[in-house]
Amino acid sequence: MVDIAVVDYGMGNLRSVQQAVRKVAPNADIAVTGEAAVIASAGRVIFPGQGAAPDCMREIRSRGLDRVISDVIREGKPFLGICMGLQVLFEHSEEGDTPCLGVFSGQVRRFASGLSDAQGNKLKVPHMGWNQVHRGVNPQLPQGVETVALPPTGGKLEGGTTPEHPLWSGIEQDARFYFVHSYYVEPRDPGLVQATSDYPRPFVCAVAKENLFAVQFHPEKSAAAGLKLLQNFINWNPA
Repeated sequence: MVDIAVVDYGMGNLRSVQQAVRKVAPNADIAVTGEAAVIASAGRVIFPGQGAAPDCMREIRSRGLDRVISDVIREGKPFLGICMGLQVLFEHSEEGDTPCLGVFSGQVRRFASGLSDAQGNKLKVPHMGWNQVHRGVNPQLPQGVETVALPPTGGKLEGGTTPEHPLWSGIEQDARFYFVHSYYVEPRDPGLVQATSDYPRPFVCAVAKENLFAVQFHPEKSAAAGLKLLQNFINWNPA
C-alpha cells in the first residue's frame, strides 16, 4: 500500500505534482499510477489533470478509474482534485457537451469571450497566470450559485461554529495561486464553495465536502502557498 497515489490517466505532466508532494512529504511513499488497485489501496489520493474534458473523461472511463475514484471518495479517504480533477467531479461540462463523474451537482462553464478588466483591458481565454484566491463566497458569483457566509479571514463561520477548512491553515487570505484554464465550475450547492477568484467576475476556484477538497488552480506551481496547501493535505485527517 502506498501512502499517496497521484492518479495518472494520461492527461498532463504529473511529475510536477509528484515533485511538489515529495518536497512537503519527503518520507512518504508516492506513486504516480493509473492502476486501480494501487489507487484503491492508497492512504490518500491526488487527482490532477489538464486538457480537454472529452479526452479526460474518455481516458478515465476506458481505464476503469471512474469506479475507483467514486469508491475512494465514498470510503472517506483524503482526496484532492486539481484543475481538471476539480471540473470532472461535476455532472456536465460545456466543453464538448461532456457528461462527467457527477460526484457533485453542477456544471462546468466556459469563460465568455470579450472579457475585459475594470480598466477596459481585454482579457484572454484561457485564464493563465497568477491570481488572488479569496476564501469565502463573493456575492457577485455567477447566477446559479447562491451566497453563504464563509469566514473572510479565517476562524469560524458567521453565526455558526464550523471552523475554516484545515487545508487553508497558514495560508493568507487573498494569497496568489497559479491558474491555467478556460472553464470554471458552477456548483449547485453553495455549501461546497471554499474560495473564489476573479476573471474579471468572481468564479468558484475551490470546493470541499467531507473528505474531498478540490481546486481549480495548480498548487504544485504556486510556490510557497501551493506547497503549504499540499502539506496541509498530507497532514489532513478528515473526521
